[in-house]
Amino acid sequence: MATDLDRVLTGLAEPTRRRIVEHLRRGPRRAGELAEACGMSMPAMSRHLRVLRRCGLVEGGGLDHDARVRLYSLRPEPLAELRAWLEHVEAFWTGQLAAFKAHAERKRKRRA
Repeated sequence: MATDLDRVLTGLAEPTRRRIVEHLRRGPRRAGELAEACGMSMPAMSRHLRVLRRCGLVEGGGLDHDARVRLYSLRPEPLAELRAWLEHVEAFWTGQLAAFKAHAERKRKRRA
């Protein structure tokens, strides 16, 4: 899982790609729509979409009535893996903070 998670984090590390993910969160889009929304050229958008596809965050598929048109959409699985990892990390820190709070309260009661 670490390798998949590393790819997802690498894909999301760049602000433009996070913006693309935000646009795709609202639904599938054509590359041209994404390029226009992000204010960039088609070659630049193609490079970002290639990275997002390689890390598994995005998939592209043709339309039934026109195979030349490709719609890009988010894949939920990598985001679910990221969410699970973040919940695991959050649980660790929640436990650490609870233990620190208990320790601080015990010390305060001893002084009182």
